[in-house]
This record gives sequence, structure tokens and C-alpha cells, in this order.
Amino acid sequence: MLPEEKVNQILLSLAEKAAKNIPAILKENRKDLERMSESDPKYDRLKLTEERIIEIANDIRKVSALPTPLGISLEKKELANGLKLQKITVPLGVIGIIFESRPNVTFDVFALCLKSGNACILKGGRDAEYSNKQIVKLIKEVLAEYGENPDIIALLPTDRSATQELLQAVGYVDVIIPRGSQNLIDYVRDNSKVPVIETGAGIVHAYFDSSGDLQKGADIVFNSKTRRVSVCNALDCLIIHKGRLNDLAALTRRLAEKDVHLYADEKAFAVLEKKYPEALLDKAKEEHFGTEFLDYKMSIKTVSDIHEALDHIFKYSSKHSEAIVAEDKNAIDLFLKSVDAAAVYANASTAFTDGAQFGLGAEIGISTQKLHARGPMALREMTSYKWLIKGDGTVRVP
Repeated sequence: MLPEEKVNQILLSLAEKAAKNIPAILKENRKDLERMSESDPKYDRLKLTEERIIEIANDIRKVSALPTPLGISLEKKELANGLKLQKITVPLGVIGIIFESRPNVTFDVFALCLKSGNACILKGGRDAEYSNKQIVKLIKEVLAEYGENPDIIALLPTDRSATQELLQAVGYVDVIIPRGSQNLIDYVRDNSKVPVIETGAGIVHAYFDSSGDLQKGADIVFNSKTRRVSVCNALDCLIIHKGRLNDLAALTRRLAEKDVHLYADEKAFAVLEKKYPEALLDKAKEEHFGTEFLDYKMSIKTVSDIHEALDHIFKYSSKHSEAIVAEDKNAIDLFLKSVDAAAVYANASTAFTDGAQFGLGAEIGISTQKLHARGPMALREMTSYKWLIKGDGTVRVP
């Protein structure tokens, strides 16, 4: 019921408060970081910096500048009996978010939920406990300043019993969105009585076709793998056409600068054995395929043609983001039409699978399922719809 103008004012004030309270946020974040090993793949997800908080504040401002997703007319018609029908967008209602490590999610979720008219219940992990409490405290202060109910956002305790209550909250919570490891997502899906939207793990592949441009491929592989290894759009497996194995050393050369450990199948290993640092190269085992590394690690699979590449992706993909590097238009068209994933790329880095990068302001997660939403879930994806029917004493006759 909040006017759109007031919603935007609250978000702008929150962005300002976040920027002004960087020292306080970092102080609490350091308490969380002290409890986690820097070698843990989740460490980078947990870590906040001044630069990251400024970026978060800017994303909140972007959300405030976006048009409201509510009250949009999706369909309108008048029936022969005089009934006037209109289908309009409405909030989902109360959204439960269960997430691990990422305190930035707390800001993102609130901004998107407020803008889309939803209340949110957050269940963060113990590893981000202090960070989340500080962020929610700031959010509630802003809501109180505007005379709004601070309980439109709630942060649950970090213990598992709170998770269980949230998963059983039929009639109180409309949908639950898990963000985190595949284990977390599987647990929520298997144990929730509340409808779940899966924001799945990212097991990401890039296929370098026989027609692929070497420079484009090297740039895309390096960016997809190393831009930020702890995020779900990071590259996990390079698939290479056997006719381009002579280019594999050049494709992977820059990865050694970032100490990326490669797990190569036999053909790829034979090519790289004396051309890639020995300490960073091993023969691939079955376990290295279909793995979301979230680390400076990547597997390599050699295929005889694009159809074998598609079969490999079909077997191991988490349906998040997949890419092809090719100049052959027919290969590109086949890949784009055949691959079953939320985001399918041709000659571009998978690092772009992100709500902000898609021009959506921010995201609540990357949905890998097909019902309701798929890909980056932003404002429009946090709405449902209802039908409005207007008559004039109109009744249905047999």
C-alpha cells in the first residue's frame, strides 16, 4: 500500500545510511571473518569491503530508480456479456530467504522486496551472523525514520530450529528462496511445506568449438573463471573440440597467473603436461566433472564434435549458465537452441549472469527452475498476478 514515491525515498535513505555506516558494517563483518579460514571458498562471499558496500549502495539506488513492478496491466479484455477483465501484477506476499555467507544478500533482498511490495523473513547462516544483524539494524532504523513498520523485514536466529519453523510456516510464508550451496538448496526443497523457488548452484561450462576465435576464447575463459571464483556464474569446466587441442595451451595460459588448478582429461593433459605449471595440473577424475568448484579450479573435457559437447553439458549442467565460443553460425544456433539453461551465451563471458548486469538493478537469486521464474530474479519475478473482473450486476446463466 506504500506510495511508490515513499518506497523510493526509503531506498535512497538506506543507500545513504549504508555508505555512512561503512566502518560499523566492516567492524561486524570482521567478527565473522575471524571465524572462517581464508582458504574457505565461502570467505570471499562473506567478505565486505568499503568498495563492495559502496557498490551495494549504488545498486540500492538503481533499484529505487526502476519503475514499480506492481499494478502493471498484463492483459485486458471485455467479454460479450459485458464483463471487463484485467490481469495485473501483485506482490508474492511474505518471502522467506535462506542463505549462506553473503551479507550483501540482506541489502539486496530488502531493496527488492520493498520495491515489489513484499515482506521478507531472512534466515542467514551463522558465518554471517554479526554482519547480518548490523545490516538489518540499519534497515529497521530507516523504516522507523519514515514511520513504517520495521517488522516488514525480520532476521531469524541462526540455529537450525529457526530454519525448520520457516520451512513449515504454511499460511504465514508464501514462498521460500534458498541461496547457497547445492546441499542447502536440496535440503530446503526436500523439507519445505512452503513452495520453493530454487536458485540453484552454478555448474558452468564453456565449449570452445572448432570454429572458435582463439583470442575471444582465451579472454572469455579467463574472465569467466577468475573474475570472482566464489560466485555461481564462475566457469567450472572448459569443453574443447579435439581439433583445437593445439590451442589449449594458449587458451589456458593466463589462468596460471591466478594459480588456477586444472583437472584435464587424458587428451588435454597430454597437451598441457609440459606447457602448464606442473603443480597446477592433474588428470581429471569423474568427480571433477559436474562440480561447482567455487575456487581457483577448473576441469577440461575434450570432445569430438558439438553434439558430444551438448551431451556432456546435458549430463553435468545445473542449468545455470552455459557458453559457446564459435564463429560458425550454425554451431552457435544449435548451441543456443539446444542447451537447457537459464542463461546461454555465445562469445561472451558467463560472468554476466547477474541481475545488475542484466539491467534489473539487483537480484534475489538466479533461478534454475522453470516454473514462475528463470534466470536472475529481480523485481518483476517477485510478483504474481491476479484477475480483476468488473460487471454491472452480471450473473452467469446456464
